[in-house]
Amino acid sequence: MYTALLVFQVIICIVLVGLILIQKGQGADIGAVFGGGGSQTVFGARGAGNFLSHTTAVIGAVFFLNSLGLAYLSDHSSSTVSGIALPSKVPVTTAVPVVAAPTQSVAATVGPATGAVPSASAGKTPVKP
Repeated sequence: MYTALLVFQVIICIVLVGLILIQKGQGADIGAVFGGGGSQTVFGARGAGNFLSHTTAVIGAVFFLNSLGLAYLSDHSSSTVSGIALPSKVPVTTAVPVVAAPTQSVAATVGPATGAVPSASAGKTPVKP
């Protein structure tokens, strides 16, 4: 349904642009006063102004209603539209920072029961000078 309305919207756009480009501007009638050949039209002596302006208004109204329909369908559609998954409404949780584990054990850096840090010459006999 959504795809069909989208294709219909593109067709309406092309038709609407074509209708607007076919219409003559407001100053186009002044050329007929001075003998211009622009007064001879396919739609008769009155010209195509009324027919084209009414058709443009009708196509514009259809474009407006189709745009509203597309907006309604896009808001009330399922969670996947044309293969793209929309984000789900899951509550966001805050992440707890991870603290790195110590690389050495506490027992290796602290001496036996005294709590003193072992010296570099621990376990060696002292050298006398």
